Amino acid sequence: MDGTLLTATQQITAENREAILKAKEQGVEVVVATGRSFQEARFVLEESGLKLPMICVNGAEVRSEIGEIVSSSPLNKAEARQAALRLVESGVYFEVYTNRGTFTEDEDMAITIIVDIFSTANPEVPIEKIAEAAEERMHKGLITKIEHYDQLFEDEQYEIYKLLAFSLDDDKLEAAKDGLEEIPGLAVSSSGRENIEITSLDAQKGVALEKFVASRGISLEETMALGDNFNDVSMLEKVGKPVAMGNAAQEIKELCGEVTLTNEESGVGKAIMKVLED
Repeated sequence: MDGTLLTATQQITAENREAILKAKEQGVEVVVATGRSFQEARFVLEESGLKLPMICVNGAEVRSEIGEIVSSSPLNKAEARQAALRLVESGVYFEVYTNRGTFTEDEDMAITIIVDIFSTANPEVPIEKIAEAAEERMHKGLITKIEHYDQLFEDEQYEIYKLLAFSLDDDKLEAAKDGLEEIPGLAVSSSGRENIEITSLDAQKGVALEKFVASRGISLEETMALGDNFNDVSMLEKVGKPVAMGNAAQEIKELCGEVTLTNEESGVGKAIMKVLED
């Protein structure tokens, strides 16, 4: 979604929306594969009047078109706790994604760091607009304040889907990555230069997408995937038609071969219509 389907101000353009609806009308399965939680992904889709199946939290959870949980692949609690400790030791802020929502220990930091990152990545967008989108995350209950993450690790009702770490300090991020490499059973990726996404090895977009298309009787060779960053690699490597966004990292463009326009230019809609018209 971010950097692909959505603009910097978290909108689905009219062109993207119409292309998705046209594809569905022609019998094409359209699924969102995102690092976002179901709650955050649904919030944006509903604003555009779209109902789509979703691969959420990088593949840790799969939801049907009506929002039912189809499957989940949580982190082992012991591994999640070790990963959290490494992030704390590295001085990196992080949030915890679970089957019962997303949590932060620091509400102010949750807003501040998102504004810093989005404004750095999108200098052309007024900072007031970015701040408004970041604050909306809190106000709409998309992220919840918790006193200590230990509550999530100790309570059996919570499945830990992902740890999402942010920092504008490259040295801190590298230190965190080095520490995480020592923990078995983790998939470590990123959806931007300023973050680290930590999930189970079974919770990757490519793994979840492969299962999804198989359940629909579709082959991966008949599947197109669009992405812009490194948490999309496992998906882009599997499909018959990988397409990079115009704003994608150079490594992603080289992996795909085919490049559409940027997220601000309705690159998703352009790529969908090109396939439908061929």
